[in-house]
Order: sequence, then C-alpha cells, then structure tokens
Amino acid sequence: MTSVLRAHPSPRSRPLRRRAAAGLAALTAAVLALLPTAPAQAAPDAAPATATSAAAAPTPAPAGGFDQQVLFKAAQGQGYSCFRIPAIVRSTHGTLLAFAEGRVHDCGDSGDIDLVVKRSTDGGRTWGPLQVINHGDGDTHGNPAPLVDRRTGRIVIAETYNKGRNDGLSCDVPCDRTPHLQYSDDDGATWSAPRDLTPTIRPPEWNSWYATGPVHGIQLTRGRHAGRLVFGINAESYAQNRVTANHAALVHSDDGGRTWRVGALDTWPTAGDGTFRQKPSEMTLLERGDGSVYVNGREQDGTDLGHRTAAVSRDGGGTFAAPFRTIPDLYSPMVQASALRLPRSQAAGGRSRTLFAAPADPDRRRSMTIRSSWDEGRTWEGVDRGAQVTTDWSGYSDMAALSPDVTGLLYEGGKADARDEIRFARFTEEWLGPRRAPDPTTRDDTRGARPALVLGGARPTDGVFGDALAFDGGDDAVRLPYRPSLPLGTDDFTCSLFFRYEATTGEQPMLWMGGVGSRSPQVVVSGDPAKNRITAHLTAADGARPTVTAQVASEGAYNDGRWHHLALRRTHGRLLLTVDLVRTTSVPDVPGSVSRGSVFGVHLGQRLDSRAQFTGALDDVRVYRRALTDEELSGLRTSGASAAGPLVLRLALDRVHGGARN
Repeated sequence: MTSVLRAHPSPRSRPLRRRAAAGLAALTAAVLALLPTAPAQAAPDAAPATATSAAAAPTPAPAGGFDQQVLFKAAQGQGYSCFRIPAIVRSTHGTLLAFAEGRVHDCGDSGDIDLVVKRSTDGGRTWGPLQVINHGDGDTHGNPAPLVDRRTGRIVIAETYNKGRNDGLSCDVPCDRTPHLQYSDDDGATWSAPRDLTPTIRPPEWNSWYATGPVHGIQLTRGRHAGRLVFGINAESYAQNRVTANHAALVHSDDGGRTWRVGALDTWPTAGDGTFRQKPSEMTLLERGDGSVYVNGREQDGTDLGHRTAAVSRDGGGTFAAPFRTIPDLYSPMVQASALRLPRSQAAGGRSRTLFAAPADPDRRRSMTIRSSWDEGRTWEGVDRGAQVTTDWSGYSDMAALSPDVTGLLYEGGKADARDEIRFARFTEEWLGPRRAPDPTTRDDTRGARPALVLGGARPTDGVFGDALAFDGGDDAVRLPYRPSLPLGTDDFTCSLFFRYEATTGEQPMLWMGGVGSRSPQVVVSGDPAKNRITAHLTAADGARPTVTAQVASEGAYNDGRWHHLALRRTHGRLLLTVDLVRTTSVPDVPGSVSRGSVFGVHLGQRLDSRAQFTGALDDVRVYRRALTDEELSGLRTSGASAAGPLVLRLALDRVHGGARN
C-alpha cells in the first residue's frame, strides 16, 4: 500500500490555425449581428488567451461579516428536479463560477444529469442566469472539478460520465465511468467541447468506479512545479465478481490542461470478506506554505477509525509522502468536504489559518460548520470552536477566496433535506472569530496521556474521595484528545465511574466512547430517568456484516442526588452492568469491534454529537482493557484503590487547570 507514481503520457494537443482576414472578419461580424444571440462553443483545442492584468473590483464585506443566498433550487431551475455537487472557483478577472449538477428526473446519482454554472462579476452579491455547459442527454455528466490557470486565465473543468438510468437507482457494479475535460477562455461565458481523458488518466484496471473531484483543484505556486494544475480522483478495480481495490490519486498537468497524467497514488486492497482499511475519496487539496500539497478526503466504510483521511505530497503531486491516514477526531459524517488556505496566509508565506467546511454532526449530514487549523491541516479545532453556518441539513461544499478579507462557501443545504438547495455564503475572518486560548484541562493519570479538555465551564464540586466535576446540562463536557490506546476494539473491558444526578427527564450521557448513531461502533453509559433506569450499550462491527448492538439496563434510575458507583464489563461473551456492587444485570455480548470505521471520541457528560448533555456530577472515571473482578470493583468503590492494568484512561476529575478555573 505504498504510494506509486503512474505516468500516462498523451500527445500534446495542436492549436487550431487562426485565419485572419480583414474582409472576412467584417463579413462575419455583419452576419452575426443579424442572428439571435446564443453562447458559442469555444474551439476544443484553441490556444488559451493570455490573462489580462486588470484587477477585479474589491469585494465588499457582507454586513455583520456573514450573508448567504440560495443559488440553485429546483423550483428556480426549469427542467431540473434537483441540484447537487457544488464546486466554485474565482477567475483571474475576479469572476466567480459556481458549478453544480442539474439532475433532471430526481436526486439520484445516476440519472439524466447536466453540468450547469452560474456566474457573478461582483464578488457573489448577484448572479447571472443558469447556463448548461454540458448536456447529459439522458446520461450522467457530473462530478465537477474546476481549476484556474493563473498564467493564462483559462478555466478548466474535469468531469465524469456514465450511462444514465431512469429508475432512481445507483450505477450497477461495476460502473463504467469515464473522465472528460472542458475549458473556457472567456471567464466561463462559453465552453469548449468535452474531451475524453480516459486513455491518459483512467488505467484499464480502474474498471468499477471512477470519479473526478468533486471540488475545485489547485494550481501550485511554489518550487519547481509552480504552475502545475492538480486535482483528485478516486477509483475502484473489479475482478472475479467483486471489487478488489480502492485507488486514491492526484492528476496533474504542466501545460495548462492540454495533457494530463496520474501522479501520486495510494491503493488499498479489498479483502475477500469485503473489508478494507480505507477508501479515500472526494479529496480537497491545498498548497501549504512550504509548497507541499495537503490532501483531505472522505473515508467511506473502511475498518480504520475516522470519516476523514489525509495525505501529503512533497513533490508537486507526483507521489504521496506516506499512505493516507484517517483522522479519528475530526468529527464529520461521511461526506465530501472542502478546505482552503486563507489568502493572507499565502501572502505571508507562513503557517496561518486554514479552513475546513463540512457538516459537524458525526452521524448525519447537518450543521454545516467552518473549522480552523493553525498548522495547515496537521491539527483541527473541535466542532465546539467552529463557526456554524447553519443548523439545517447540509452536505457537499466548496470554498473560494473572494478577496483577502472575504471567503465564499457554496454548499448543499435544506430545512428538510440536505439536497433541497445549494446556497452561497460569504463570510469574513472576523466572523469566524480569533484564535482562542487553550481550553482548561483536567489530568488523565494514564501513562503518556495528555490532559483531557474541560469544555463549557464544568467546575469542581464535592466528590467521593475529594473533588469531582459538575456538569450543568448545557454545554459542559470533558473530551479526551485522541490517542491510539483509547479504542477498545474487540477486547474485554471495564468502565468504572461514580455519578450523582437528580434529572427526571432526557438522555443523561455519562461516558461515551466511539462513534454515534445506531450503526457506529461505540460504548455508552447513560441515565434514562424517564424510564427509571441506567442503560449501557455497545455496538460492534464484525467483518463486513452490519453492526449489532447489545444493551443492558439497571433496575432504577438512581437519580436521588447521592453518589453511586457504576461498572460496565465485557467478558466471556456477556455484558454486565453493576451498580453499587448490589445488583448486576447481564445480557449476551455481540461479537466484533466497538471502535472501528467511524469518527471516534471519548466524552464525559455529553453525546459525541453534542445533542444531549448530562446534568449532575461525575468522579473517578476509569476504563481498563480487561474485566475486573467483583473484589477489585469493591476496592475501587470503597477506597478508590488501584487495580492492575492495562489502564486505558483514568480521570480523577478533582482539579481543573488553566483558564479562569485554577
């Protein structure tokens, strides 16, 4: 699974000869003046016009630092039932081009789909009419991946074709999809005829699935590959009646888009049982200050933890420096996302603010949020620090710098469905907010562990063996920084904690380890006072089979305002819940890993998606990678005694450090 450079040379396109005669030009102009106006197709292989040096008008900042409008909506677009898959670029003249798929019959991915565009010449305040740049004519023409050549002004767009269907279903497997390319030399007013790129950038063995983008590509500005155009593709191979491998690659051109080749490549095999480690796809790219290319992609259904995955190329997209690695704690559902390095960062040549746009709910496509990185994508701020664009359903997105001060976000959103419409938002860095000071912390006594973050203002209170931590049910929580020793996998374990609460309604999450949602592997302990019980459940994934959940519940909610001890144990095919060492309830365990293939977080007092909060107090939270005995639990409960490891985490919760809470 090493990165491989695969070169697929293609002959250089020959520019058409220009025949210029004054008399012929005058005659042509006279004839055209008598004809109805219609957008002309640019010549397929015409030489690009040189970009002018005319500067675009300044883009005024939106009032209050943020505004948005609906750009594509089925009710507004004649002949389309749905618009999806946004992509946006800014031309050398300052024109914004917002691309989308116009889906004729329904929102399905494999129907009659056209590529459409709207243009703005005033920084996104107003937009021109919808233009069709590529008719599907019953087939699927989509996955826009636009790029701008800053040397010539040419706008290039890569796209993918497949045979359409009218039943609303997805493309059959294997799905024969082919890459094509168009360009515009007049700021997107007219477009060349599509050109098939299959011979050069789709190897024959990539015969099951193939996709360009969808999101804008980039032009490199630094080093020996300055001027190179780069965008991402993903593909699958099919043999012996099954998918055998996934491929994530960068495609690049050094001649303004005339010829292309596959460069950096990461391939992940699919096992006979249908499992695979990763499927990096729908990759968003940016150039770092040192000239390297950062690639952040969607991760789909692999066994590695995380719905986002990332890699870096240090040779202009020729190879990946290392295979893709998932990002377990960059919370997001499985979705295409977008990243952008702010222009001020580029001008300074340093490592400053980088943006990541995606829905923030790790379970479903909703709550579009802009998160920041201050080290060019090496680490990202948590969703609690992100700037929320909407609480609605939301999906795919793309971003463009409109000016040094204003950024544009084109994204799918809707009140009822993320596919209802495509919106365009403008925002300033001031609206995003400044870089915040570090969160307060509380220590994790596990060897080598970083302190846990204390969120929302949770404060010390009287505990069992000293102080504990109180949660107000609003935004208080404790979140552990990710480390590879936290996931419990298929191991036996013990979760031990003290709790105190009086809530009579609502979900009361005490400990959350793993993902969220009914299909994500996880371990959860919650109060359920409305049903007079404490519940604990684990959801496990075993091979390629669907996840299965086991749930055990106590008799009584224990919401009497006094301290109680709880232990959840996985051992010998059983799941045991013990409260105060008085009563143990037990259910059969389910096989598989409780931490696989989804975002991963460890939270106290909060669901992973922040949609439920604990009102009460917690003390001395521990997780062991084995099942403790009743005698060992008795020592923990009565004296806070230690138990032999392996210890996964231990939070005494008796002190909060940093901020104003010392």
